[in-house]
Amino acid sequence: MKFGGLSLKNQTTVYLADFADVNEVYGEFFSAPYPARSCFQVGALPMGAKVEIEAMC
Repeated sequence: MKFGGLSLKNQTTVYLADFADVNEVYGEFFSAPYPARSCFQVGALPMGAKVEIEAMC
């Protein structure tokens, strides 16, 4: 996936309210070979979001 000429293939940090669905959501936006990933379960995310992904391009 590319944004303004940048690709998301280096590293991601995932913040999530429920770990159960993270792999399904992640697979919708990233493809193999998947970037390195750190995951953290949090008590809440802004605006009631279930998943927030920070990507290093």
